[in-house]
Amino acid sequence: MIDFVHPALLFILGALPIPFLRGPIRKVYLVLIPALAVLAVATMQPGSYGASQFLGQEILIARVDKLSIVFATVFTIMALIGTVYALHLPHPGQHVAAFVYVGSSLGVVFAGDYLTLYLFWEIMAFASAYLVFAEGGRQAIGAGFRYLMVHVTGGVVLLGGIILHGHSTGSLLFGPIGEMGPGTYLILAGFLLNAAVPPLNAWLTDAYPEATVTGAVFMSAFTTKTAVYVLARVFPGTELLVWLGTAMALYGVIYAVLENDCRRLLAYHIVSQVGYMVAGIGIGTEMAVNGATSHAFAHILYKALLFMGAGAVIYVTGRRKLTELGGLYKSMPVTVALYMVGAFAISAFPFFSGFVTKSMVIAAAGEDHRALVVLALTMASSGTFLHTGLKLPYYMFFGTDRKLPAREPPLNMLIAMAMAAVLCITIGVFPRPLYALLPYPVDFEPYTGSHVTESLGVLMFTALGFVLFLRALDPENTISLDTDWFYRKGARVFMWFAEKPLARYEQAVSNLSETAVLPFLHGAARAGLRIDLSGVDAVVNGVARSILHGGGALRRLQTGVVTHYALAMIVGVIAATVVFAVAWR
Repeated sequence: MIDFVHPALLFILGALPIPFLRGPIRKVYLVLIPALAVLAVATMQPGSYGASQFLGQEILIARVDKLSIVFATVFTIMALIGTVYALHLPHPGQHVAAFVYVGSSLGVVFAGDYLTLYLFWEIMAFASAYLVFAEGGRQAIGAGFRYLMVHVTGGVVLLGGIILHGHSTGSLLFGPIGEMGPGTYLILAGFLLNAAVPPLNAWLTDAYPEATVTGAVFMSAFTTKTAVYVLARVFPGTELLVWLGTAMALYGVIYAVLENDCRRLLAYHIVSQVGYMVAGIGIGTEMAVNGATSHAFAHILYKALLFMGAGAVIYVTGRRKLTELGGLYKSMPVTVALYMVGAFAISAFPFFSGFVTKSMVIAAAGEDHRALVVLALTMASSGTFLHTGLKLPYYMFFGTDRKLPAREPPLNMLIAMAMAAVLCITIGVFPRPLYALLPYPVDFEPYTGSHVTESLGVLMFTALGFVLFLRALDPENTISLDTDWFYRKGARVFMWFAEKPLARYEQAVSNLSETAVLPFLHGAARAGLRIDLSGVDAVVNGVARSILHGGGALRRLQTGVVTHYALAMIVGVIAATVVFAVAWR
C-alpha cells in the first residue's frame, strides 16, 4: 500500500505524454490528472515523507500537515477548473506548461527543506513565464522576459538567504524562523517578491494581462498564493508584514481606479487581496492565520472566475480595454451571470465566499486592537466592490453598446466558470467544511446580525457612490506608471552604459594590451626561452653527463673479484686513519 503519492509528480510526470495524445483522448487525460491529484490530497495523511541526506544536510521531500493540505486542496481543485477552461486549446504547449506550473507549486507547498523548496520555486517561475510567451507578439514577449528576469533575480536573493541561513543554523529544514538575521531577511525578500508586495509588485500587473487567455487564469491562482503559504509557514507574527499587507490592500485598489485594461485592473486587485493575507500572517494570531489561509482558498477560486470571465470576453471579441467594450450582456448573458458571482465573492457580499474569509482577517485585526488596520482593510473592501463588482462589469458588459460581434465562449469555458461559481456560493453558504480544513480550530461566526448589516451598509453606500459619480469613473485610454518604470528605464540606462562607456573602456584596455602589454610579455617569454635553452638546460645536461661518466667509471671498478674488494677496503681504512690523525692534530 502506498502511504503517500506526491501530487507534484502527478502533474510534472503527467505532463510528459501530453504532446503525444490527440483529440478526445487528450481531453480525458488532461482532466484525469488533476482529478487524481484532488483524490491524492483528499486521502493523504499528515506526516513526513522522503527523508534523506544530501551534502550532509537533512532533506525532506514532503511534509504534510493541515496548512499544506488546505493549500494543496485548493491548488488541485483550481488545476481541475483551469484545465477544463483550457480544453479547447489545440496545441499541447500551454497544457504542458500549466501542468509543470501546478506541479511545482504543489512541490513548494509540501517542501520540508529549503533545497527542495528552491528547486520547485525556480521551476514554477520558468513554467509560468511560458504562459506569457505563448501569447506571442512584442508586448507579450517583452513582458515575459521582464517577468522572468525579475523572478530569476528573486530566486538568486532567495538562494543567498538559504545559504546564509543554513550556514548560521546548520539546518536547511523549512519551518518557522525565530531570530531574524541577514539570511532570514534575504529569504523574506525573495518571498515578498513572489507575493507582489509593493514596490516589488510590477511584474504581476505587467505580465498577467499579456498572458494567454487560459494562462492568465492559472497565473492568477498559484504564484502569489505559494508566497502566502511560505510566509504563513515561516514568518507568522512578523510585524513588518502587517503594514506591508495593509499598504498592499490600498495600493491595489488605488491603481485599479486608473486602469482601462480589464485584466490589468483584475491584476491590481490580486495585489490588494493578497494584502489581506499578508496582513493576517503578520498579525500572527490563530484567527488571523486562519483568516489569511481561508481567504487564499476563496481568492484562488473567485479571482480565477473573474479572469475566466474577462478572458471569455477577450476570446470572443479580441478587445480588452474598457473604452472598447460595452453592451455584451445581450450576447453573453451566461458569462455575465457567472462573472457577477465572482464579483460578489471578491466584494464580500453575504452568502458568497469572500464574506466568510475576508471578514475573519478584519475581525482578527480588531481583536488585536489594530483600529487603523481595520479601517484601511474596510476601505479597501469598499474599493474592491467599486471597481471589480461595479465599474468593470458595467463598462465591459453594459454601458455604451459598441456593437461588437460576440457570442458565448466555448462550452468548456462556461463549465469551468460554473464550477468556480458553484464553489464560491457553496463556501459562502456553508463555510464550515472550509473552516474544518484550516490550521487551527475556528471560533468565528460570520453570519451575525451586526456583521451582515455592517457589510451590506458599506456595500450599498459604495453602490450609491458609483451611481452618483459614474461620469467621474469613466475609463480613459491611458497608461498607468508603476514601479516597473524604474527597471524599464534602469535597463535602458544599464544598456547605454554597457554599450557606450563600458564598451569604450573595454576597447581602450584591449588596445593598450595589444600595443604595449602583449609585446612586452612576448619579448619576456622569448628571453626566458633563450635563458632556459642556453643556461638552465646546459647546467642540467652537464650534471647529467658527469653522473653518467662517474657511473661508467664506477661500473668498471666493480670487477666482481673478492680480493679486489678486500684491497679497496684496506685502502679505505688507511685513508680514513690518515684523515683522522691529521684532523686530531
